[in-house]
Amino acid sequence: MPLAANCCSLHPSKKLCVTPVAPYRSPEVPIPFPKKSRRNIVRQASSDDTATDKRSTRVRLRPGSDWRKRNFLTEVLIPTLFTKRSGDRARPLFPKVDAGQLCITWIGHASFLIQTHEVNVLIDPLWSMWLKVIKRLKQPGFHIHHLPSIDLVLVTHAHFDHLDRRTLRRVAADQPIVVPLGVGNLVHRLGFNIVHELDEWQLIELGPLKISLTPAHHWGARFLADSHRGFGGFVIAADGRTVFHCGDSAYFPGFKEIGKRYKIDIALLPIGAYDPPLAREVHMNPEEAVQAFIELGAKTLVPMHYGTFRLSFEPMDEPPQRLLTAARARGIEDKVVVMTEGKPVVL
Repeated sequence: MPLAANCCSLHPSKKLCVTPVAPYRSPEVPIPFPKKSRRNIVRQASSDDTATDKRSTRVRLRPGSDWRKRNFLTEVLIPTLFTKRSGDRARPLFPKVDAGQLCITWIGHASFLIQTHEVNVLIDPLWSMWLKVIKRLKQPGFHIHHLPSIDLVLVTHAHFDHLDRRTLRRVAADQPIVVPLGVGNLVHRLGFNIVHELDEWQLIELGPLKISLTPAHHWGARFLADSHRGFGGFVIAADGRTVFHCGDSAYFPGFKEIGKRYKIDIALLPIGAYDPPLAREVHMNPEEAVQAFIELGAKTLVPMHYGTFRLSFEPMDEPPQRLLTAARARGIEDKVVVMTEGKPVVL
């Protein structure tokens, strides 16, 4: 089905907009754009909500004071090169999704397939076996050619473990893609119909979906010299249900604001890479993820960003164990759904 685009404000008390009939009802968004033109990057009009200071949520690149006490190269990186990959890749059995239902499939790391009864959405798709010199230690949940037809792709930021150009080229089939501000030029020639760039709190309406970019405490540079690139998470609303994909983030007070703005059913929250080589606070640990979940006011917590690549010093199997312990201590263990890569779950 065609996906439509329109800019409007989002408030949790409002009902979802009716799906527009025309492919793009806004006269400011011509379609299709020339394939080889940079003009296929569309930025939404700014509003009062997006006039905030982004530097307040950007992690500083200065290393922590004690980062030299351990050697990431010899303790983590080199040993992983000799570690055998685990996991199986079986053909997934995607269930029938009825109206009002959401089917969530974890592919691994921060990659998810979100299915409604109308559309299929991919978030941070990553099937590559290497991130430059970092080896993937857990197979993707299934082969990329077993994906259903993808209607929309979302990328939370430009880091190599979230924006994988090799995977995006294989996924691209003339559908739209949504990225943070300043990231569009990395994906605009990969085969997508149109690239939508969002700033914090901005919303775009694509067919039956509402997509909004939320703040995060992280950074978005793909290389040291391009710190202008945006970053964040996505709130995806459809059929009266809402999924929040956090992207990458350290814990910060912004989770309370996100919870105030949106009524979140399912929160996909990162729980790994919390003991990084430069000793900076760039990711949440499991206890902080539980705190963020409570402040979001969400109904279900699905952990992610662990068990696929060893990006920091903590053991690979530690994050989910700590998560369940922390959830039990806070009385929310029944709200945590720990997924297996490649196994669809209807929620």
